[in-house]
Amino acid sequence: MYELPPIQHGLELTEDQTMIREMVAEFAQNEVAPKAAEIDEHHRFPLDTWEKIVELGLPGIVFPEELGGSDGGTLAYALAVEELAKVCGSTALTLAAHVSLGTYPIFKWGGDKLAKMYVPDLISGKYMGAYGLTEPGAGSDSGGTRTTAVDGGDHWVLNGRKCFITNANYAGVFIVTAVTDKSLGAKGISAFVVPRETKGFSLEKGETKLGMRGSDWASLVFEDAHIPKDHLLGPPGEGFTTFMKTLDGGRISIAALSLGIAEGAFDCAKRYAHEREAFGGPLIDQQAVQFKLADMEVQIEAAKHLVYQAARLKDAGRPYGREGAVAKLHASETAMKVTYDAIQIYGGYGYSREYPVERMWRDAKLCVIGEGTSEIQRLVIARNILRTFRQPA
Repeated sequence: MYELPPIQHGLELTEDQTMIREMVAEFAQNEVAPKAAEIDEHHRFPLDTWEKIVELGLPGIVFPEELGGSDGGTLAYALAVEELAKVCGSTALTLAAHVSLGTYPIFKWGGDKLAKMYVPDLISGKYMGAYGLTEPGAGSDSGGTRTTAVDGGDHWVLNGRKCFITNANYAGVFIVTAVTDKSLGAKGISAFVVPRETKGFSLEKGETKLGMRGSDWASLVFEDAHIPKDHLLGPPGEGFTTFMKTLDGGRISIAALSLGIAEGAFDCAKRYAHEREAFGGPLIDQQAVQFKLADMEVQIEAAKHLVYQAARLKDAGRPYGREGAVAKLHASETAMKVTYDAIQIYGGYGYSREYPVERMWRDAKLCVIGEGTSEIQRLVIARNILRTFRQPA
């Protein structure tokens, strides 16, 4: 009988995981950090940085070698996202959305044909991937999808629109949901792989963002768009389930992103508190500041354990949906709290663009919204509690 591999606990990393973390940390400090403020200020997607991320092999960490990946696992990938997020949330989000949302579903549910057709090119950086679930009238209520797909014989005909789609302007392939049988509710939603060159498919410029301004996004528009019949992702009617499972893994990515933002703000706050003179000595001598820093460390340490454990469960083939939601909820709210307190430690300077903590705070806000809001995470966690509680002894 096959036995699942043991799960490594705590914060200890393998030699390979440590190597990946150190490589990405060095890259982040040398290549990403110097551009972080500029790309935020000008809402500029740093294509040159993305090309270097591809050269490092980061988009392929979680995928098998036969498709061009390195089979490094979810935790190694989460470490890469975390290190990038310490200096630039936008850059970390670009990688997270490309891997967890734009590539993984094709690998997992696309079958051999679609996986071989698209995954190697997504890993190699030939083009990016994007994931279209959110609609103008369907955000947290993703079962309220209004985009439709009609069977046209040898193709599907899609009509509708998606919004807030990360990486859209640079993507070569999109994964979207559409209703194939309205009478079945969520069970009548299917998922599709949409090539960029599809006739009847176009993009519209995305709205100006509060944060993550160096991350690209746009709206997707389908007007009698013809999708190849074999580009159905999974069985008909399984699209909603497929996307919910995709979000389970995506939440680990956003949790790692949140953790990195919190760590970056914490590092800035510590450094500033040591350097800033106030009340006749270093600011860090003030007990009020010490207590803030202590709370930051506790929250970050807890988030780190939760994120790493969720990633290890996924790597071990164990259920991880609840753990992913717990990690995402705690880490994202930690990012909001830590960045807020970092601004407080900086005082007036924290409110200015001169220092990075205000950018980190703005970036952190996305983390309590994307991949399911904090309210949705609490709903997921509560349902797991009730399910366990109601099981017969």
